[in-house]
Amino acid sequence: MPRPPSSFATARLVGRMPRADDGPAVLAAYAGDPEVTRYLSWRAYDRVEPLNAFLRDCIADWEKGSGHFAWLLCLKGTDTPIGSIGMTLEGGSRALFGYVLARRFWRHGFAAEALTFLVDWALAQPKIHRAWAFCDVENPASVRVMEKAGMVREGVLQRWHVCPTLGPEPRDCVVCAKVK
Repeated sequence: MPRPPSSFATARLVGRMPRADDGPAVLAAYAGDPEVTRYLSWRAYDRVEPLNAFLRDCIADWEKGSGHFAWLLCLKGTDTPIGSIGMTLEGGSRALFGYVLARRFWRHGFAAEALTFLVDWALAQPKIHRAWAFCDVENPASVRVMEKAGMVREGVLQRWHVCPTLGPEPRDCVVCAKVK
């Protein structure tokens, strides 16, 4: 399995590997905002130390070349994170994606731009045949991101994902994918 690119550029964004000193900027930009993390599997951070630990885990995954590959998203010409996007390679044949953006960058197409690049990269790999993502059924903006990236809505996964900000029960999710 080829290693994902450690950085990438789109028309308006640069995706780069996290660094150990990114915690304060990530916390300020999006990871500390409960509205941003509403439908995610993690609550908004209220301290930088646990976020730094998460970023160290992301760096370790890059160093070992497996696990969850995370990129911080920055506007071209800057080095300040405005969001992140991640890819988990499953069984060598599937790529699962997740993404998050600072609220002030919603509705500008940035998430779809980054997701499109990585979906295209993944499906260009000979062994990967499926690029997919899911989101809470109450998050139609995220469904639009997936569709703009060329994914097709496949259906609803019932009781699939826990959003701790919305309660302990698994919630229904829309799943979208692009296959070859």
